[in-house]
Amino acid sequence: MDTEKLYDVNADKWARREPSSLSDFTGRPPVFELCGDVAGQTVLDLGAGEGYCSRELARRGAARVIGVELSGEMVASARRQDEADGYGLDFRQGDATQPVSVDDQSMDLVVAVFLYNYLTVDQMRRSFAEVHRVLRPGGRFVFSVPHPALGFIRTTHAPPFYFDVRGRGYFSGVDERFPGEIARRDGTLLPVQMVHKTFADYFDGLREAGFRALPDIKELGVTAEHLALDPEFFGPVADIPLHLGVRIVRT
Repeated sequence: MDTEKLYDVNADKWARREPSSLSDFTGRPPVFELCGDVAGQTVLDLGAGEGYCSRELARRGAARVIGVELSGEMVASARRQDEADGYGLDFRQGDATQPVSVDDQSMDLVVAVFLYNYLTVDQMRRSFAEVHRVLRPGGRFVFSVPHPALGFIRTTHAPPFYFDVRGRGYFSGVDERFPGEIARRDGTLLPVQMVHKTFADYFDGLREAGFRALPDIKELGVTAEHLALDPEFFGPVADIPLHLGVRIVRT
C-alpha cells in the first residue's frame, strides 16, 4: 500500500492527545530534546501526520509552525484538533520530496519525525535539499527514523514493534519497502513501513544537500523509566536500538 493511502485509511487510529504508541515514549521525547529551545521560532514540520509533534512544538513556545503532510485525511485530523486547541497552526497537504511552499532561508528549525522511512534514497535526498534551502544559516534540522539495524536485529514479528525484512540483508535490502507494525499501550496495532537505508545513505544525503556541520546522533531505545512504567509493554524491545535521532545545523 502506498504511503498516502496507508495513512488516509488509518488516520483516525493515529489521533491522540497524549503519548500512546511505543515511539511516543521512546522516539518523540528525545526528538524534542534535540530541537532545543523553540520559543519564538519559526518551525517547519515535514510529515506532520495528525499534528502531534506540531502541537507539542507550539506548546513549547514556537511562534509559528507549518505542518506539511501527504495524507489529506491526516491533514484534516490535524486541523480539527488545532481548531479545538486554538494554536493557529498552518497545516498543508504536500509532498516533502517536492518544492515546499515556504521561502528560502525562512525557517529556524525543520523537524521530520519518522518521515524518511517512507521515502526512497532518491526521494530523501530531494527532501534534504529542500530542508537546506528553507533553513536560515544557523538553523537546525532534526529528524528521526527507525534504527537502520532494527529490522535485521529483531526478526520476531510481534508487538510492540517490528519490520518484516523478508530475509533480505542490511546492504541488499536498501531501497526496499518493508511492512511492519507498532503497538499502542492499549494493544492497538498501527501499520507502518520502512524503506530501508544504511547510515551511509543518511549521512551522504545530508552532505550532498549542502550540510557541512558534524551531526549529533542519538541511538534511541527503551529506558529504565519506560520499564518501570510498563515492563510488559516495553520489555520485549529492551536493549534493542529502536530509533535514530539526528540533529544538524545549516552553516
